[in-house]
Amino acid sequence: MTEQDISTHFDNVPKAKLYHAYKLFFGTLTSKDRLLILNMLRKGPRTVNALQKSLQMEQTRVSHNLQRLRSCGFVEVEQKGKNRFYSLNKKTIAPIMDSIGRHMEQYCLKIVSRHEHKQ
Repeated sequence: MTEQDISTHFDNVPKAKLYHAYKLFFGTLTSKDRLLILNMLRKGPRTVNALQKSLQMEQTRVSHNLQRLRSCGFVEVEQKGKNRFYSLNKKTIAPIMDSIGRHMEQYCLKIVSRHEHKQ
């Protein structure tokens, strides 16, 4: 994909703003903690406490990462009584995570396995 290809999808968006948005989106996926949280949420909605226990992370760390995921639209939150349940954005992020999973299975995990065998 060329710079021109990217721009045609966002004709009215200045290049600097567009690249900043891409950096924000993909930067959200570079955190190990956020990837762990996203993969846990692929199994269904979870509270902060459930995520904290499952991932063995401090509550503040989970909450901080959920804040970033929520602000970027990766997760949604629903209040049920005293609990807040976090889930993947079903419209956009869940399908992307499914595609990433298929891609990783077909390509990336094979590369990782080859590197492990060499060591």
